[in-house]
Amino acid sequence: MGIENNVGIENSVKEKKEKAGIGFFEKYLTVWVLACMAVGILVGKFLPAIPDTLNRFEIANVSIPIAILIWIMIYPMMLKVDFQSIKNVGKNPKGLFLTWVVNWLIKPFTMFAIAAFFFYVVFKALIPPELAKDYLAGAVLLGAAPCTAMVFVWSHLVKGNPAYTVVQVATNDIIILIAFAPIVAFLLGISDIFVPMDTLILSVVLFVVIPLAAGILTRMYVLKKKGSDYFQNVFLKKFDHITIVGLLLTLVIIFAFQSEVILANPLHIVLIAIPLTIQTFLIFAVSYGGGKLLKLPHDIAAPAAMIGASNFFELAIAVAIALFGTTSPVALATTVGILTEVPVMLLLVKIANRTKDWFGEKNKKVNENN
Repeated sequence: MGIENNVGIENSVKEKKEKAGIGFFEKYLTVWVLACMAVGILVGKFLPAIPDTLNRFEIANVSIPIAILIWIMIYPMMLKVDFQSIKNVGKNPKGLFLTWVVNWLIKPFTMFAIAAFFFYVVFKALIPPELAKDYLAGAVLLGAAPCTAMVFVWSHLVKGNPAYTVVQVATNDIIILIAFAPIVAFLLGISDIFVPMDTLILSVVLFVVIPLAAGILTRMYVLKKKGSDYFQNVFLKKFDHITIVGLLLTLVIIFAFQSEVILANPLHIVLIAIPLTIQTFLIFAVSYGGGKLLKLPHDIAAPAAMIGASNFFELAIAVAIALFGTTSPVALATTVGILTEVPVMLLLVKIANRTKDWFGEKNKKVNENN
């Protein structure tokens, strides 16, 4: 393929090869999230002055402390995206078309359908109608936000083509700018949930446009001043774990705000996780099967399936807070997405690796270099 010849992508290839696998923090992310849930609930229950004080710092319904933490989460992700790779997307378009169709024409709408079915029908006797509506809104936000950062880890673990993964992620980030707000507004609108478009657009600007622009400008500046080797091997490594730390601190605050809802409805955490998990497996199957039908090589089909199955939960949390507030059950629903993300995705990685022969690569070592 001609894509690998692009210099910018080769830098990203080098970066991925240096990764030995999923990091310690990422591997046990569900454990850290559970710990943050416990800490946040205890803070909200026994130290209510802390969330009350933090809740005072708001501008246009946006929590300033949460916004800062979310920028800390998202900015390092945007540094890793090499947009120079996009100019060669036409040389092998089938994998990209698969990613775009699954993420933007299928995933948001199946998430809405599955979540609505469970919250309004299956769990009707367990979840009050108003809470069901809020949980559905949280699921919609997750479904409309395809993964940006962790997908590089999933791609590496399934021996994906890192150059092609960069293109998939880069183009998805561009589509987010255009499609995220209209899709969310449409799906929440038919759910009878009022969404102020100005707040939604402001959320996209704050949590996508600004960190994306900052990442691009920083990348260009550092590459020009210090070169690619310094950027990949020194500069980016300075941000290792910053995203995870920002995420965990955000979750402590969110769970502190949500302590009353959680303590009153502890079963709801499990109930929210069920449709989210089913959706993850469904989208993986659709995308992975689509790759097989399109006769894509495994190293393109598997990352495409991973991108579709995982979520940009940092963005979903940010928008949920901006639209509905830190104490809303909508924000709680988006955080449950983090609880299910890592263990389910690791299982899907195993499935992808064990089915590599479906793509005519039976003789290749699936677990090589793991």
